[in-house]
Amino acid sequence: MKITIAKDQIIAGLQAVQNVVSTRTTLPILSNVLLRAGAGKLEFTATDLDVTVSCEVEAKVEREGSTTVPVKKIFGIVRELNGGEIEIETDEKNQTSVRSAGSFFKIHGLGADEFPPIKKLTEEKKVILTQEKVRGMIKKTSFAVSTDESRYVLNGIYISLKENKMTLVATDGRRLALVDEEVEISEKSSGEFIVPAKAVGELNRLLQDKGEIELRFCENQASFTLKGEKLNTILLTTKLIEGNYPNYRQVIPGEPKERISLGREELMQALRRAEIMTSEKANSVKLNFGRNTLTITANSPEVGEARETLAVNYKGKELAIAFNPRYLIDPLNALTEDEVFIELIDELSPGVLKINGPFLYVVMPMRLN
Repeated sequence: MKITIAKDQIIAGLQAVQNVVSTRTTLPILSNVLLRAGAGKLEFTATDLDVTVSCEVEAKVEREGSTTVPVKKIFGIVRELNGGEIEIETDEKNQTSVRSAGSFFKIHGLGADEFPPIKKLTEEKKVILTQEKVRGMIKKTSFAVSTDESRYVLNGIYISLKENKMTLVATDGRRLALVDEEVEISEKSSGEFIVPAKAVGELNRLLQDKGEIELRFCENQASFTLKGEKLNTILLTTKLIEGNYPNYRQVIPGEPKERISLGREELMQALRRAEIMTSEKANSVKLNFGRNTLTITANSPEVGEARETLAVNYKGKELAIAFNPRYLIDPLNALTEDEVFIELIDELSPGVLKINGPFLYVVMPMRLN
């Protein structure tokens, strides 16, 4: 293999794939990136066997071929090089030389045949969406994914594609985030599956504000092809989480007694200030709704207390409810709307956060001290 490539192109390709590489792997090949040169392109591929990311960039290819090199080493080298153009050549012993300006490096690699084979999905089940839409939906749900490995089925985002509606749901058992958007879905492309948290995190990082995304899925795998404004095409393939997602509709409360409009930024800042005065033992803040006021208090014996009053449009009877402040700050941080609505039934029922749009967030209350 022998190629010449622009520094910004090789950096873009390596940045797209290198996050997948695990630092703690017993298989040396999984610390490497697969380089495949052909037809004016250089393709980078990295995998941890569950999630695989490939990225194609432009290159002048003198001799086609493939090899693998340690991803952290090659990225460290090209990032520090001074020249704009980089020449890469690999010999039959998988030793890769890198030349640019006055610099020369030789990296010991492993053969491309040792790299795990990547299955490309050619499934009929596919949906084409805008990257901006998917990015927004992931942002509004991913913070609620469970990290508790004993409930493995909750360690990802549930995606449902039905009746021209795409629904994303994430829950950790104490809170639930749901967002749905209208998309074109053919009868044969309907289905539902759970994408693991690591793949969700990678997608979140790779998605752009412009361009398309093609989603394909089968029984145990899904792939996301990202086509941006630049020619670089990124393909993310992931194993899916096996098992049945719980019936999330059951936890959405019925008709609320109170629906209160609040300024998102103002509420978030007040909760952040109150959170400072919580502790591991006392990690709740109390929301006290009175006539046209909301008083937010935090009180922990070992730290101290905080109290703040906001002016709100509230005409109902006095109502107090306590929440983990982080569970309110996370969704407020993920939203962009100026106005949010809190719906409440009583101090023991789950609270619901909504916007004027397709988003719903359910959060369990905490015991009032």
